[in-house]
Amino acid sequence: MKPLIAIVSLYDEIKESYWMLPGYSLALEQAGASPVILPPTSDRDTLVRYVQTFDGFLFPGGHDLDPSLYNGPPSEKLGPLCPQRDGMERQLFPLALESRKPLLGICRGIQLFNSMLGGDLYQDIPTEHPSEIEHHETPPYDKVAHQVTVGEGTLLEKILCVRELGVNSYHHQGIKRLGRDLQVNAVAPDGMVEAVSIANHPFALAVQWHPEFSYRSDENSRKIFKAFVDACCPIML
Repeated sequence: MKPLIAIVSLYDEIKESYWMLPGYSLALEQAGASPVILPPTSDRDTLVRYVQTFDGFLFPGGHDLDPSLYNGPPSEKLGPLCPQRDGMERQLFPLALESRKPLLGICRGIQLFNSMLGGDLYQDIPTEHPSEIEHHETPPYDKVAHQVTVGEGTLLEKILCVRELGVNSYHHQGIKRLGRDLQVNAVAPDGMVEAVSIANHPFALAVQWHPEFSYRSDENSRKIFKAFVDACCPIML
């Protein structure tokens, strides 16, 4: 049976519409899952039902996180926010975490993991953590922007079986102070945290880069989605 995996939808505030980049669902389908896109909601009963129903949860990229999630004063460099997603994810993430079902975070997703677990963020990398590393590349978004070093013995190393890889990059925020129970899995040459996992969790991985853009051309991107989908496979009794 294919695992049923929930993806939190993106939100277009100008058109007041829910939407999704196709790479997230196509990569999950290619890896053997049945993805479902969840509309934003802050209704707790609905979120509890989601957690009971789905086999895993993908927290995708998108808007900047509201600094209130990590008790930070907003920077003048802060980008557009999405109250609909913030309101949903600040409830959904702890429910999903408590369920011990597999979690995957991408870009904003890694920042959500960190914020919800007590860490905080660089709200604008160019001004708060300047370096020569390219963290905000131009199209096409499947090309390598920089290298990352993968930690020995980490979940990411077990998935990829490599200690270094090239990744794409499209973000202006990043992990500053690491949240509780998070283990750094990969770092960029300038020290920016690029991947984390949650200690003592069956499968909870988040990456700062965008495997949904590169899964067609990059085997490592496909491996990340496949490992997540495999972890989501329901156990048949």
